[in-house]
Amino acid sequence: MTIISNNINKIHPIPAFSDNYIWALVDADQKHACVVDPGDPKPVIDYLESNQLELTDIFITHHHPDHVGGLKTLISKYAPTVYGPEPSGIKGIDIFLHEGDSANLFGHEFSVLEVPGHTLDHIAYYCDEMDPPALFCGDTLFAAGCGRLFEGTPAMMHKSLSKLSSLKSSTSVYCTHEYTMANLKFAQAADSLNSILLSRIEEERAKREQGVPTLPSSLQMELETNPFLRCDQPALTESASNRLGKPLDDEIEVFAAIRNWKDNF
Repeated sequence: MTIISNNINKIHPIPAFSDNYIWALVDADQKHACVVDPGDPKPVIDYLESNQLELTDIFITHHHPDHVGGLKTLISKYAPTVYGPEPSGIKGIDIFLHEGDSANLFGHEFSVLEVPGHTLDHIAYYCDEMDPPALFCGDTLFAAGCGRLFEGTPAMMHKSLSKLSSLKSSTSVYCTHEYTMANLKFAQAADSLNSILLSRIEEERAKREQGVPTLPSSLQMELETNPFLRCDQPALTESASNRLGKPLDDEIEVFAAIRNWKDNF
């Protein structure tokens, strides 16, 4: 995918494991790269070598092994600058980041957002200087879904997703797993009369049949079809209430009910 930017030539998905994407950001001269959440070093090294790129930076969103497992090897081989969350205990981070901090990459400022829920240390990287703006959100926001609550609470994740929802609607959403079709199947169960959702299912299915990634998504599409961003909508309130067998009138309660439903879907 070509990015309209003076300093970044493209953002490329490097497949890893069964369904991870390690995102590579390549500078305008196509000589240097940054990767996001390199859980597996081998596909990263293969991509860098085949494109004659030097790894200068790494962005980490959270501490799970499929996001940090490649750090030791990549640091040893390339000595990049590694950015990541401070409370994680991740070995190899050079610059610890908190809400309101920023990371400069190839002349662009990436704002740091703390988005706990999936894990307590989770951060996201957001750059609104590109067209479209780019969000690297790890496992917090997925295409048509959100991360499981391994460490945080429903209220915590709902707040994090609300924070991401407030970004520019044109934002491209670079999450790190190809979960889209499974997420859409659940979204249809929870929001069955959503015509935009039904159209999206067909579009995304066509991509997968062609072996094309469904990512990045757009924040506008997520606002229209992702049930976890639509807990204020009557259709989702009704679905969550029916699921629990009692009326719900609080967004966090709706979110918690939908997240629990998805966990057992």
